[in-house]
Amino acid sequence: MQTITLGDVDITRVVEWHAPVAPTSDIFPASTPRMWQDNASWLAPDFWDPQTDSLIANVQTWVLRSGGKTILVDTGVGNDKERPDMPAWSGLRTDFLGRLAAAGVRPEDVDVVVNTHVHSDHVGWNTRLVDGEWVPTFPNATYVISKADYDYWNPANGHRKRGGIGGVGINRAGGSMFEDSVEPVHRAGQALLWEDGYRIDEHLSLEPAPGHTPGSAVLRLDSGADRALFIGDLVHSPLQIAYPDCDTCLSEDQVAATRSRRRILEQAADTRALVFPAHLPGHGGAEVRREGGGFAIAEWAAFERTR
Repeated sequence: MQTITLGDVDITRVVEWHAPVAPTSDIFPASTPRMWQDNASWLAPDFWDPQTDSLIANVQTWVLRSGGKTILVDTGVGNDKERPDMPAWSGLRTDFLGRLAAAGVRPEDVDVVVNTHVHSDHVGWNTRLVDGEWVPTFPNATYVISKADYDYWNPANGHRKRGGIGGVGINRAGGSMFEDSVEPVHRAGQALLWEDGYRIDEHLSLEPAPGHTPGSAVLRLDSGADRALFIGDLVHSPLQIAYPDCDTCLSEDQVAATRSRRRILEQAADTRALVFPAHLPGHGGAEVRREGGGFAIAEWAAFERTR
């Protein structure tokens, strides 16, 4: 398994899904072909397929062992979920729980589940189907979910959602996602809805980074001399490190998402924190440095490449 240690925290990477997603012109409407071509030497083949102009992405979970607790950061797509706007994820069947077991984690071992935000590819394994009902996958865990996202995606509140690839996409399946992957853990009394910020332990804390969704968050790791930021979907491709003002079509508020992305990348560069986006294949994360009006990769994280 892929595990590194930062300070007193062990980090293991568990990949649920790896594949091309869609053409970059659909996902990053503000990008230009020249942006991708000028950076092809380091974007291809891990993050971009020049032949098809496709973004390459992982859906993955970060397993953190900190202070005697086992913490999952994001829970992927999940099995048996109906996602008609994202056919590749609809009715998905993977051995994700087997991969967790190979990392030494049984469902009952998990103490905390962090959803960096509420989108269908970040909350899917919150639940699993048992005898026709959605039940919490991790029976002893506290599910830490931002109240802003819980309220926003709750169909009872009637918000109109935007975003999606080509006009439709993962953001538009809000009702079913909420009902099969979020509300069951709340109904079971296992959800902790936080506002403004939340500290998990002496090494780990959550802070708001709104824009991609109203409740999007960053999980900050600070242990000894080591720093890391688990930034969810603030970055979908490392191209956005070089061009931080380039947002995706998937954000609920692109202006706020861009503001959050630049702020967090500035913090990462100033503190030499490793940055772990939710969907990065390759080495999964990187240390960044300032360069011109944007940022550049100073060093990739020590995980083996997934490709």
